[in-house]
Amino acid sequence: MVISSKNNEIIKNIKKLKDKKYRENKFIVEGERIVEEAIQENVEISVIVIEESFYNNIEKQDLIKKATKYNTLIVTDKVFLDISDVKTPQGILAVINKNENKEIDKNTPYIMALDNLQDPGNIGTIIRTLDSANIKQLIVSKGSVDAYSPKVVRSTMGAIFRVNVIEVENLVETMQNLKNSGFEVVSTSLETDKSIYDISYNKKVVIIGNEANGVSKEILEMSDYKVKIPMLGKTESLNASVAASIMIYEYVRENLNKQS
Repeated sequence: MVISSKNNEIIKNIKKLKDKKYRENKFIVEGERIVEEAIQENVEISVIVIEESFYNNIEKQDLIKKATKYNTLIVTDKVFLDISDVKTPQGILAVINKNENKEIDKNTPYIMALDNLQDPGNIGTIIRTLDSANIKQLIVSKGSVDAYSPKVVRSTMGAIFRVNVIEVENLVETMQNLKNSGFEVVSTSLETDKSIYDISYNKKVVIIGNEANGVSKEILEMSDYKVKIPMLGKTESLNASVAASIMIYEYVRENLNKQS
């Protein structure tokens, strides 16, 4: 049966997931590549929604066969456009049940935390970079943009399935708990002479601050190290996701040197 009404209860509930307040337990991934990756990663898929014209496309049948092993809805093109978050939808999306594990894994040498980041593209790129470095968790302050918003999820390009995003109510309190567990807090700051190359990244929590204001005063005051990325040109600061990537790969470089 093809669903043709926007007032269908399931369709209405899926559409609500565009709003953060309804994404407590579920989120949407949209597009062929990321839906196929969700299937490959064996994440918990609540439902897959397929546009009627996509469903009838002979070239899409390999993905259709994989998708129809799950709870699947076929909808008219008009209904799909209504629930889609993009102007030119590809014709397939999935509703994913969130990972229920919100405990911070302390048996790891490196954790990254985001302090009130506001740009979805920055958070998405950071998640993707963490995944590339095989870092499995990210702490996000409550004041940051929602890591499960459609824009963030798209920019992770599937990495959202492999990185456990842990939103915390109080970042200062969380950092203090990690310090009590043997971690040292590293904040990025322009107000320091210490370079990111001056410290070891074993048992560290690296804080990336807000795009406009940097790391908050409370976090800076409790940090064990304040470091900056050396700038050889006239540019004084970098995009948050670029800075995060450099900090992540300094940890990678350090570990590769240990192995050689």
